[in-house]
Amino acid sequence: VEFWGDDIERIVDVDPLTGEMLAEHDSIDIYPAKHFVTSHDKLMAAIEDIKVELEERLIDLRSQGKLLEAARLEARTNYDLEMLREAGYCHAVENYSRHLQRRASGSPPWTLLDYFPGDFLLFIDESHMTLPQIRGMYRGDISRKQTLVDYGFRLPSALDNRPLNFAEFEGRINQIVYVSATPGAYEYEYSQQVVEQLVRPTGLLEPGIEVKPTRGQIDDLIYQIKMRVDKGERCLVTTLTKRMAEELADYLREMEVKTHYLHSEVDTLERVEILR
Repeated sequence: VEFWGDDIERIVDVDPLTGEMLAEHDSIDIYPAKHFVTSHDKLMAAIEDIKVELEERLIDLRSQGKLLEAARLEARTNYDLEMLREAGYCHAVENYSRHLQRRASGSPPWTLLDYFPGDFLLFIDESHMTLPQIRGMYRGDISRKQTLVDYGFRLPSALDNRPLNFAEFEGRINQIVYVSATPGAYEYEYSQQVVEQLVRPTGLLEPGIEVKPTRGQIDDLIYQIKMRVDKGERCLVTTLTKRMAEELADYLREMEVKTHYLHSEVDTLERVEILR
């Protein structure tokens, strides 16, 4: 956007690398970086509400002997109010969202779920992990912000800039599918039907596993390796420790088996060369 004084002279698209002008526009829409944007009348009403809350909170803090906290809160809030009056925004404006959105104290915030149609279907992947996180979001947020309120960094209304608590989340859900390999008690209790999903390539069965005795295991290992070598294949042998891997590799070399050990002490690039 090029200006001539206070007037916009032209609006152009410019290549950020070459500086070449790509296109010129008569108009363009520029949206605010914050979504807490409201009309001037509502902004002025919000400012008055914030001032009222500030006075009430200052009386409360001073009655408790928290003079430092009261002074801190008064200075910070008055600065934010001046920014709102002059510029229409302030740093961390979301902490005043309850006033800007004209919501009642303690009311839940608006979320994307409020814009979904009534019959939407929600899938929660890895629900055994996701559901506890939904519960934890509200608890963690309220715990952190309560400290800011107690020490005069924020007004109590900042607590209303929060995620949904779990009960509010449940109230916005119509139908839901929990997806988890290890569902928790909540999923079992509230599910009307449990469907087991077997995920594997079409037409393939699980590989067979043969358990052999430890006696004579090295001789059997060498026999199995030679069978694979005759087919032009390679083998991967796992051991319990790094030292066992090194000693087994030494023994297999003595038995004229082309081999090398791999463990965490082998450099990453060297591992690639070994596997080749």
